[in-house]
Amino acid sequence: MRRARSFRFRLFASYVLLTTIPLLVLGTLFYQTSLRVVTDQAQDNVYEIVRKNNELMDTKLRIIDQNSTALFIDKDLFELFNGLNPSNGWELLAADRQVSDVLRNYFSQIDDVYAYQLWTSYFTFGQQLPQGDPTQSEVYRTARQAGGRLVWYPTYDFAAMFQQPDYAEDNIDFRYLFSATRVLDFSYLSNSILRRLDEEVERPVLVISLKYEALNQLFAGSLPEHSRYLVLDKHDRVAASDNASLVSHVTREPWIKELQRLGSGRMRMILGGERVIVCFDRSQVTGWLSVVITPEASLIRDLVPVIRTSTLLLAIVMTAAALVLAYLISGKINKPVRRLTEAMRSAGDGDFDARVPVTSDDELGRLLGHFNRMNDRIGSLVTEVYETRLKEQEAEIQALNRQMNPHFLYNTLNVMNWMAIEHHQQELSRMLVCLSNMLHYTSRRDWGAVTLHEELEWMNSYFYIMQARFEDQFTVEYELAPELFDYELPRLTFQPFVENAILHGLEGRESGGVIQIRGEVGVDERIYEVQDNGRGMDAEGVARILNGEGASVGIRNTMARIRMQYGDRASVNIESSPGHGTLITIRLPLESQI
Repeated sequence: MRRARSFRFRLFASYVLLTTIPLLVLGTLFYQTSLRVVTDQAQDNVYEIVRKNNELMDTKLRIIDQNSTALFIDKDLFELFNGLNPSNGWELLAADRQVSDVLRNYFSQIDDVYAYQLWTSYFTFGQQLPQGDPTQSEVYRTARQAGGRLVWYPTYDFAAMFQQPDYAEDNIDFRYLFSATRVLDFSYLSNSILRRLDEEVERPVLVISLKYEALNQLFAGSLPEHSRYLVLDKHDRVAASDNASLVSHVTREPWIKELQRLGSGRMRMILGGERVIVCFDRSQVTGWLSVVITPEASLIRDLVPVIRTSTLLLAIVMTAAALVLAYLISGKINKPVRRLTEAMRSAGDGDFDARVPVTSDDELGRLLGHFNRMNDRIGSLVTEVYETRLKEQEAEIQALNRQMNPHFLYNTLNVMNWMAIEHHQQELSRMLVCLSNMLHYTSRRDWGAVTLHEELEWMNSYFYIMQARFEDQFTVEYELAPELFDYELPRLTFQPFVENAILHGLEGRESGGVIQIRGEVGVDERIYEVQDNGRGMDAEGVARILNGEGASVGIRNTMARIRMQYGDRASVNIESSPGHGTLITIRLPLESQI
C-alpha cells in the first residue's frame, strides 16, 4: 500500500506548482510578445530596406533614362545618321568610332553599365559583343514595339537571347544582363527650325546593358539572415534573386499575383509550412517588383537563448523562495495540526477530556478553540444520550405493561362473547365481536395510512353497533369507485363525520335517516363525500366547525391529520343548511397508491 504524502510535502509541491505555472505563462507571453515586437520591427525595417534599395537603383536608372532622352537632340548623331551610307564599309567604321565617343560621354560614368550600343539592321555601333544579329532578338523587338518609349527588359541569358550556343556552357562575365532600350528618332533645332531624320533613314535602337549582379548587390548584406529576395517584372519574370537558378525564368507562385496587384506593402503568410514576413515595393523607373521573404524564426533565433536564460534564472530564484516560504509556513501549520490530530485520536478512543492549547488568534487558533468546545459538547451529549437511553428503556417497560391492558380487555370480551352464545344471545355476541374488532383496529401501534377496505370493515362494525343502539333509525349507502381501493387514506377518516351525523344530524328522527358514503377519482385527486339527510346547520355553525371552534375532538383531529399528511394538496369542505342535511367533501391527492 502506498504511503500517504505528508502535509508538508504537499505544501512544497503546491508551492512549486504555483511557481512553475506563472513562469510558464509569463515565459510564453514574454516569448509571444517579443516575437511580435521583433517581427513587427523587422518587418518595418525590411520594408524600408526594400524601398531604399528601389530608390537607390531608381536614382541610377533615371540617369540612364535622362541621358538616353538627351540623345534625341544630339546634333552630331543627327547629322551622322541622316547622311550615313549603310553600304559603305569605311564610312560605317568611321561612324562607329564617332558613335562610340558620343555614347561614352553619356554612359561611361554611370556605375553598373556594362555595354552601350546602337543597333541597326546593317550595323551594331558602340561596344562589340558576340551577339550575332541583335535585331533578331526579343530585346530588339520589344524596343521596336514601344516606339520611342524607354523599355527595361529584365535579366536574360545572353547565349539564349542572341542564339550563341558556343557561350552556353562558358562562365562569361556578361552571361546574365538586363537592358534599357528605346528607339532613337533624332531631331535637331536649327535656326528655329526643327529638323528630323529623313523618312528613309532607319531609326537606330539604343541598348544600355547592365549585369544583373547590380541588382543582387543592392540586397546582399542588407537583409536579415536567411532572407530571400526576388525582383520580378510585370510578367513575373525573375530579374534578380538569391537563387541563381530562378534568374530569367517566370515564377508561377500564386501569391505573387496578389503582390503584383498591391504593388507595395508588407504581409505575413505561410510558405512551405513556414511562417514568413513578405515585404515588397515596385520600382518607379522599371516597374519591377522587389520582394524580400524573411522567416519569422530567424528573427528571434538570437532572442530565444536570452529568454531561456532569464526564465531559468527567474525559475530558480522563485522556486528557492517558494521552498523557504513553504518550510516556514508548513512549520507554523504542521505543529498545531499534529497536536489537533493527537487530541482527535484521544477523543476517538473515548477521552473527551483531551484539550489542545491555543497559542494564536488566527484561523488555526480558532479551529483549536472550536475543537475544545466541541469536545466539551460531545462529553455533555454523551451524558445526555446515556440518560436518554435509560429513560427509553423505562418507557419500553411501561409500554409493555400498557400492552397488557388491551390484551386483558380482548380476553374479557371473548369470555362475554362465549357467554352470550351459550345463552343464545346472537345479537349481543355479534355486537361484542364488532366491538372487539373496533378496539383491535384503533389500538394498533402503527397509526399510518390504511386501505379503503380496512376502513370500511371498521365502519361496518361501527354502523352495526350504532344501528342496534338506535333501533334502525337510519340506513347506510355506499357509492365508491373501484379505483379507490388501490389507494390508502388516513385511519378513521370518515368516523368523526359519520358519528356527528348520527348523534347530531339525525337527532330526533325515529326512522328514515340516510347516511351516504360516496367516492370517485378525479383528474389529480380523490374525492370522498359523507352526506346525511338530517336537520343540517346554519352557515355560522359550518364556519365554527371549519375553524375548529364548534367541532368535536374527532373532527378537529381528523382535519389536522389530513393537513399534516397532505398539506395544501388536501381539503375538507362542509355544505349545510337548516332542514336540508349536511354534505362533507374530503379531497385527497392521488398518492399513497398501494
